[in-house]
Amino acid sequence: MTFPADRHHLADQLKIGSELLYLTRQDVEHLGLARDAILDLTREALVEHGSGRYEMPAKIGVHPYDNVFYHAMPAFLPGPGIVGMKWIECYPDNPRAFSLPQTTGLLVLNDVDTGVPLAVMDSAWLTAMRTPAVTVLAAAALHPDATTFGMFGCGVQGIEHVRYAVLAMPELETVYVHDIDEAAADALIAELQPELGVRIIKGESPEAVTKSAEVLSSATVILRQPLAVVKDEWVTAGQTILPCDLNTFWDPRTTRRADKYIVDSTEEHELFASMGYFPDGLPEVTAETGEVLAGTKPGRESADEIIVNSNIGMAVCDIAVGNALMHRALERGAGVRLPL
Repeated sequence: MTFPADRHHLADQLKIGSELLYLTRQDVEHLGLARDAILDLTREALVEHGSGRYEMPAKIGVHPYDNVFYHAMPAFLPGPGIVGMKWIECYPDNPRAFSLPQTTGLLVLNDVDTGVPLAVMDSAWLTAMRTPAVTVLAAAALHPDATTFGMFGCGVQGIEHVRYAVLAMPELETVYVHDIDEAAADALIAELQPELGVRIIKGESPEAVTKSAEVLSSATVILRQPLAVVKDEWVTAGQTILPCDLNTFWDPRTTRRADKYIVDSTEEHELFASMGYFPDGLPEVTAETGEVLAGTKPGRESADEIIVNSNIGMAVCDIAVGNALMHRALERGAGVRLPL
């Protein structure tokens, strides 16, 4: 998979400057962009980032309520000529209070040559897909021979992490899952066990999962004060830990004593630290995820290293996947064309 075709091809399919393409969530989902294609697109975007071929300021945000955030995430990839921005928000109480999704948002893509909007699309599905893609690409690079994977959080993100892990980690044999809601773990297993060629086991406790898996990930909640659900003493030499929830789920002592602390974006982690999400201070960053994938900085250098790799989401990945969705939609006549 490579980044889709150039502007001349796009101009044959869309009246640039006169119309834009609008894609609903249903449109996006029905385009059938496969997970292996999303892995390829995400890998290419991460390599561009790791090679310094990008422009992407740290995501700025507003916070109408204590547990709510809106993030503005612009990015530019000069190599493939993709520019756009994701506007995404998270309301944890939405499912209970309003029967609405916790996370919603839009992605806007623009024409690099003229700046005019090309497409506006739902970004919830896109986010749900590219987030685990980053995790498992990093896992495969940092721990390529892993046979066990542990997942904390069995919601939408947890389900997709397990699916992607099986795709990206060829030696994987067993997946351990855990959620504070046992029914969510049971539902994940019921959905995925018939589909995937690995054993999926519901862990008895966070401690049991931590002690059973070589590679561990978490997609829970993001809070300023760490919950430290996984205790430092449970983590042993040689494990790879990939949080999607910043400093929330893991004992901060683990992150601080890790042999390597790798992040997707140093600038974004520094921004979150300035907002109080790392009350003990941001650990020293040894590399960025894209640098490891691009080969400009080392990943795992010994079997005994403890590596923590925090990925909180980058707009370069969003626009890369969004660009592919736009091209596929134009080729298939999907979506609605709106006048500018």
